[in-house]
Amino acid sequence: MNRDQLPPETPGEATGEVTGEVIEVGTGDVTGAVSDEVTGKVLDEGAARRYRTQVWGGAARSLWRPSVDGTVGGRLRELADWTDAADLADALPDTYGDGLVEVLERRVAEELGMEAAVFFPSGTMAQQVALRCWAGRTGSPVVALHPLAHPEVHEDDAFRTVSGLRTVHPTDAPRLPTAEEVRDHPEPFGTLMLELPLRDAGFVLPSWEELTATVEAARERDAVVHFDGARLWECPTHFGRPLAEIAGLADSVYVSFYKSLGGMSGAVLAGPEELVAEARVWLHRYGGLVFQQYPTALSALRGLETELPRLPSYAAHARVVAAALREALAEKDGPGWFRVHPEVPHTHQFQVWLPYEPDVLTAAALALTERTGACLFRRWFAPGAGGPPGTAVTEVTVAAEGLEWTAEDVRKAVRDFLALVEG
Repeated sequence: MNRDQLPPETPGEATGEVTGEVIEVGTGDVTGAVSDEVTGKVLDEGAARRYRTQVWGGAARSLWRPSVDGTVGGRLRELADWTDAADLADALPDTYGDGLVEVLERRVAEELGMEAAVFFPSGTMAQQVALRCWAGRTGSPVVALHPLAHPEVHEDDAFRTVSGLRTVHPTDAPRLPTAEEVRDHPEPFGTLMLELPLRDAGFVLPSWEELTATVEAARERDAVVHFDGARLWECPTHFGRPLAEIAGLADSVYVSFYKSLGGMSGAVLAGPEELVAEARVWLHRYGGLVFQQYPTALSALRGLETELPRLPSYAAHARVVAAALREALAEKDGPGWFRVHPEVPHTHQFQVWLPYEPDVLTAAALALTERTGACLFRRWFAPGAGGPPGTAVTEVTVAAEGLEWTAEDVRKAVRDFLALVEG
């Protein structure tokens, strides 16, 4: 099961299977198991997951507060307060994609400099529809993309099973394909899909010059270009270009609302008027024309207003955090091997690799929060195919609360974390 298929770490109390009472748990077990301190019974994964979320969500200090932190009541009250402040409380609920959903679509089309946009309940659906539409227009069902791209890793082979598409890989290096790799690929393809940033390779981006050259190489082959821009919102700092200029390189762009902007869910496909009109037909056929979606639309609009302007500051501070992590991990008593990747983050997210089993590091991350109130890391995972054996990787995100962390705060948290791992 990959990371995107894991159940979200939702808030709640871990409860015993027999008594149903709240369990007081400890995390000293090096296997990472969470157990009842009274009975010694190991909690099932669902209860352990809820407990981890409860601890990390209640941390006094955190680099990031994901949207699954908090409670339903708290989240709804925050959204209602913002709705009042934005003078949207008297707006009418949507019906089958009108009203606030149309407001959101127009706002995103404007942000991306595209002619039109259409809202989808999920990014998986949005991209399948986009690439299916392009296949019909180019006459080719072949999509060139990276083997670590989201459709290849996290979508249960939906491209082939549902949409009848086939994929080819210009490169398997842990980066986006180069212009030469696109130009010289031996098989024909109708669409080049680029994930910006490439999440599973470490949230990596090419340089602006490399990106424009790669797009031009696809054009030379008469291929259209689609951006998987789930996290496109994060890219302007790295490229030094506004969103509309980045999106303008592509024929179509998909963006997500929960990955960078803290929304509930949902996505938008933006592009030419004719493509978007066709995509609306497929939206209905795929079952995505939902009766009412105004809470999701409101949370997306809130993210565009509150989070989007702050993302450059998050990306800048992620570089401070990454440098402090490297310094602390390199200290004499630290592990013999580690990796912060990229060394200078391209967005406000990056990877950390350490030479321990994932459960050991997850347990230490949980214990750090329980004992100090600081949430430095969360879940750790085994590396994918080709990763070094005996290692684990985690993803670090720096957002609003992370701006309060100084470099010394990070170094101290790393030292405390390693003491728990090694002790």
